[in-house]
Amino acid sequence: MTVESTAARKPRRSAGTKSAASASTTGTKSAASRRAGAAAGKSPGATGGEPQLVQLLTPEGKRVKDATYDPYVADITPDELRGLYRDMVLSRRFDAEATSLQRQGELGLWASMLGQEAAQIGSGRATRADDYVFPTYREHGVAWCRGVDPTNLLGMFRGVNNGGWDPNGNNFHLYTIVIGSQALHATGYAMGVTKDGADSAVIAYFGDGASSQGDVMEAFNFGAVYNAPVVFFCQNNQWAISEPTERQMRVPLYQRAQGFGFPGIRVDGNDVLACLAVTKWALERARNGEGPTLVEAYTYRMGAHTTSDDPTRYRGDDERAAWEAKDPILRLRAHLEAANHADESFFAELEAESEALGKRVRDVVRAMPDPDHFAIFENVYADGHALVDEERAQFAAYQASFADAVEGK
Repeated sequence: MTVESTAARKPRRSAGTKSAASASTTGTKSAASRRAGAAAGKSPGATGGEPQLVQLLTPEGKRVKDATYDPYVADITPDELRGLYRDMVLSRRFDAEATSLQRQGELGLWASMLGQEAAQIGSGRATRADDYVFPTYREHGVAWCRGVDPTNLLGMFRGVNNGGWDPNGNNFHLYTIVIGSQALHATGYAMGVTKDGADSAVIAYFGDGASSQGDVMEAFNFGAVYNAPVVFFCQNNQWAISEPTERQMRVPLYQRAQGFGFPGIRVDGNDVLACLAVTKWALERARNGEGPTLVEAYTYRMGAHTTSDDPTRYRGDDERAAWEAKDPILRLRAHLEAANHADESFFAELEAESEALGKRVRDVVRAMPDPDHFAIFENVYADGHALVDEERAQFAAYQASFADAVEGK
């Protein structure tokens, strides 16, 4: 199921940047107070206790009206809603299987997207086939929307390849491990799109921590000055590894766009309909020649930053519990059931499909070759180096010690 963009396919034109999403002021709340607001889904600088974000589905699954963004999802059908639910369920199942495979020693590392399914599926389904996506290393749901086989995401994390898919086959760039650099890549590509006279758009994904990187700020500046057709999509999952948002910024993240001269907007990142609508709006602006937009998807990373991280060392169970009550999948399921758009047979069939996906992922990963343990030494220097040779020899002796131990049993 693909939810097509309703963006008008007009020739690109020059246009000034319009303001979106009213500004809020940051008060002098304590860190604890701001964290409490975050758990409630409110902006750090919210006034009057009201959420400052676009929301079309409440945590209970109730549809709420929004005059600005309703038109972007007005034509969505029950079948498409079920498709969005399917996308989130299957991408979560794949993500859980990958986490399990890492724990079993089949992958070296994994960056889970647990809790961020609505932000990724909503924004991913807003793109057109000719748009180009620049992800980080956590956009497994967006990859799903772009038609990348989920098993192709795992080769890099197993150490057997450098990506696993052709970026031009799906207009989905290879995962970027360097924090924030893909924002510059996306902006440069978008500038090229303008020179080519195309009406496609570019979207760059990054996290709240990456928003403090110099590369991202430079991308904002280039994008604004050159009026590039790029959407900067930031998934604010509240934690840059172990650093909370109040340790990263003094204003709501979306307001950073104002300093560069283009609009920023905060959307409920656990609301797939709102993410779909807002991203369609932002991509439409880009295609119409109105320049960049910063979308802050206000969400939560339910799991660890990666499988090498232990989130229990820096955040409490009460915080996670508060966000679990706004689970994006449960929210859409409540809406589907209340509107009689899905019955038990649909959910049962999807559960079976989910299990089949998990089995396929396990089978494919276990059939992958073991990584070449010595490949890391081959591409350091073009002509070799004495120190690298010494390190290679030390590593070979270390590896051989395990073989001797096994043979001695």
